[in-house]
Amino acid sequence: MARRRIRKHVPLPAAALALTLAATACSGGGGGGGGGTDGLTVWIMQGTNPDESGFFEEVNAAFTEETGIDVEVEFVPWDGAQDKISTAIAGGTTPDVIELGNTFVPGFADAGALHDLSAYDVDTSLYVSGLMDMGAVAEGVYGVPWYASIRSMVYRTDVFEEHDLEVPRTWDELRETALEVKEAEPDMVALPVPGDAQYSVMPWIWGGGGEIAVQEDDGTWVSGVDSPEAREGIEFFTGLSTQDGTSTTGAVNWNEIDIMEAFSDGDAAIALLGSANPKAILENNPDLEGSLGSFPIPGADADTYTPSFAGGSLLSVFEGTGNEEAAWSYVEHLTAEDNMMLWAEQTGFFPGLTASVDTFTDSADPVLEAYAVQLNEASRGVPTAPAWSQVEAEKVLVGMQQAILNGTSVDEATTQAAEDIERILNGG
Repeated sequence: MARRRIRKHVPLPAAALALTLAATACSGGGGGGGGGTDGLTVWIMQGTNPDESGFFEEVNAAFTEETGIDVEVEFVPWDGAQDKISTAIAGGTTPDVIELGNTFVPGFADAGALHDLSAYDVDTSLYVSGLMDMGAVAEGVYGVPWYASIRSMVYRTDVFEEHDLEVPRTWDELRETALEVKEAEPDMVALPVPGDAQYSVMPWIWGGGGEIAVQEDDGTWVSGVDSPEAREGIEFFTGLSTQDGTSTTGAVNWNEIDIMEAFSDGDAAIALLGSANPKAILENNPDLEGSLGSFPIPGADADTYTPSFAGGSLLSVFEGTGNEEAAWSYVEHLTAEDNMMLWAEQTGFFPGLTASVDTFTDSADPVLEAYAVQLNEASRGVPTAPAWSQVEAEKVLVGMQQAILNGTSVDEATTQAAEDIERILNGG
């Protein structure tokens, strides 16, 4: 049997993304697989699965036995991954297959670095739409969803029961519930409104009927964060802190980890958290076992849910390695239902196949049921603009949120954010 090697990756010096992507047009392509089909190199982001080495030993053994192709997996830290990948593209040292955070895919696809998988008749309808939207770019398919995460509302069921509170179904009900918790539990943060968590503000832009950015027929990107609809949603969410006081002043600097820790410590009653967080909360504080519940993000009215950002990872194949067909076979292997379900069970993330979401949810903690509803019925992706990652790097939405929480008007902060988003996405 062919060798199955797994080794940790030592990060290379980072390169400037813009310079690297410009060099891509002149690059001869990869080399991770050695130009043949007897071996593949695969880069996987480190830390998602606590048993990642064991997982890949198992799935790679099956792939090697079936195909005779050796697979070498390298685990790459998320921190600095984008610069590390860009360096490999510029140097022609890319792997054959790579796990990419979903917001990474449009930029690398636009640079010509990723192999178009549409020739393999990928049925995009089978995958979680919020993720697949990021992999299907400009008539091509440049990434296949592997696993997904979503943000929904987590709450303390014991607090709700003690004060006879119902799960809210609308924005108004959410606000009223948070105010009741604030009054009944003065030592708790009723509903934290974080400043350093862009994915926590996106839902309210969409929920109000706005768009972060859309591309016009002439190719120009136009931001809608300063539209009346987006402003209505942003004002509702930030108003929970600035007007209603259901948050805490310190939350202006909180990120999602800070929110999770506050909830885990018993200091928060309701919070917008990711689908992997309930498991982590209980690991940090087993005393909360049986006291956690969840519900989809309420809509502006009872007929809808507020959309939430669908995060997660896609699997992509690099262009120019000479191993594209074998690499696609490996992507098919990893995204086969049994392997995708095994990964989901080990990590707590949802599988990328829509049909498998309910299967996984049925076998998982009941608290994930609301997350499955959120993922299937109300999930969105960020704009599929090649430069979107730069919007995130410059923390445009974070800056907008923090400005509002620090006293800037919603109109002024959203106007500035819209200008910044358009400047970046249009190459200004």
